[in-house]
Amino acid sequence: MTPVRVFLGRHGIRQLRTGWADGPAYITQCPIQPGQSFVYNFTITGQRGTLLWHAHILWLRATVHGAIVVLPRRGIPYPFPAPHKEVVVVLAEWWKSDTEAVINEALKSGLAPNVSDAHTINGHPGAVSTCSSQGGFTLPVQSGKTYMLRLINAALNEELFFKIAGHKLTVVEVDAIYVKPFKTDTVLIAPGQTTNVLVTAQKNPGKYLIAASPFMDAPIAVDNMTATATLHYSGALANSPQLSPSHLRRMPLQLPINLPILYAALTPRNFQPKSQ
Repeated sequence: MTPVRVFLGRHGIRQLRTGWADGPAYITQCPIQPGQSFVYNFTITGQRGTLLWHAHILWLRATVHGAIVVLPRRGIPYPFPAPHKEVVVVLAEWWKSDTEAVINEALKSGLAPNVSDAHTINGHPGAVSTCSSQGGFTLPVQSGKTYMLRLINAALNEELFFKIAGHKLTVVEVDAIYVKPFKTDTVLIAPGQTTNVLVTAQKNPGKYLIAASPFMDAPIAVDNMTATATLHYSGALANSPQLSPSHLRRMPLQLPINLPILYAALTPRNFQPKSQ
């Protein structure tokens, strides 16, 4: 891979007198040169929650990204029942080609850049995609436990739907701000946005499909591939017989019902007012 310059930006961190530590390359600061290093110094004051960092130069942000998790101060509880476990889930895009080559070709031709070849959930497109990788990301859960998923949309330009087969999602935070909790079948997340949801493992033990797909209501070319992962029960409900791991692996995968289609404008209209 050709050495590249890079600059890291953070979505949502309030840069108090440290504006140079954020923003796009060549605007607030020169990018880090190949083979060099740089330490960003800034103080997080009065904030907590899930945020995103990524490379803020051209299309490097397509693959250079990650989560910022700021926990509440010690002794300060969540304004909702504490989850059994917290899991970061990053939704993103993937190209077969070098993303810098993709955008450079578009700039030369004056045409729109090629759409991505797959969407991913924690780096995996899942078994549905035409990819040699088998399986994908697996979220193990215990029956009766509640989990908080810190969802991040690291895709370049696409809003993404997120859904787990057979399970309700309770939205409790958007962009590191608590919201009045509400339940939904499907979450919509914009590029660079974060959403924390609670999910309780209260279904019959087995494997349940997790899916992420794009939303686009304009006549624009978009990667309409669905990324998939698996929610996998590692135990059984109190009133159900205990199942062995080998039995669980052989159980059929429960698929999402009514995952919104690409241009399903009604779903965003119903979801977005509640999340504000």
